[in-house]
Amino acid sequence: MKVSQCCRALDTFPGIPSSFCVASTFRDCQTPWQSGTKDIVPSVAEQLRHAREQQKLSVYDIAEVTKIKTDHVRALEEGAYHVFAAPVYIRGFVRSYAAMLKLDVPRITKELEVELSATAQFSQPPNLAGKPHGIIDIVMLQLSRLNWQLLLLIVGVGVVFVLATLSYRGWRNHQKVDPLANFGPGLYPPQTNSGEVLPLSASPAPR
Repeated sequence: MKVSQCCRALDTFPGIPSSFCVASTFRDCQTPWQSGTKDIVPSVAEQLRHAREQQKLSVYDIAEVTKIKTDHVRALEEGAYHVFAAPVYIRGFVRSYAAMLKLDVPRITKELEVELSATAQFSQPPNLAGKPHGIIDIVMLQLSRLNWQLLLLIVGVGVVFVLATLSYRGWRNHQKVDPLANFGPGLYPPQTNSGEVLPLSASPAPR
């Protein structure tokens, strides 16, 4: 956008100096991606936010599809990379975000590497190839997308189910066992016939 285009509307009002038009109107009319007559490449954060707004999507829409937390989506759009623990999260989230918005992912990735290398927190040689940095980084990125509260709830329910199943099986097995099977004979030994014949008592003498 040129200065003459910005001033065209104000030129219709008499009494406004051209110097004021150039100084104020051009400053107000220029976009964040332009300064003077030379275009400035927007940051990755600006490109993501601008593309989302053009597609009439909300932050919650992005979070629902990409599984990125809303706070992290806002941080990406603000360029607040310091809130992330490691650059692997930033790279993965930006790639997912850019892919959803149908942006040029390789170009966005290269620009992100340049921006990260310029920061004190994530300063390292840029990965211009835009390739993943290793299996560990990929695993860490996938773990960061998990809903840990839901995962812990599922694990807890699974543990309770297993314990309940084992307890029920133990109780059923106990019911099938004869409680007297392991006991020996009673306190008194059983009576046995020794084979001896006792003499009959003599008949009483007649009176």
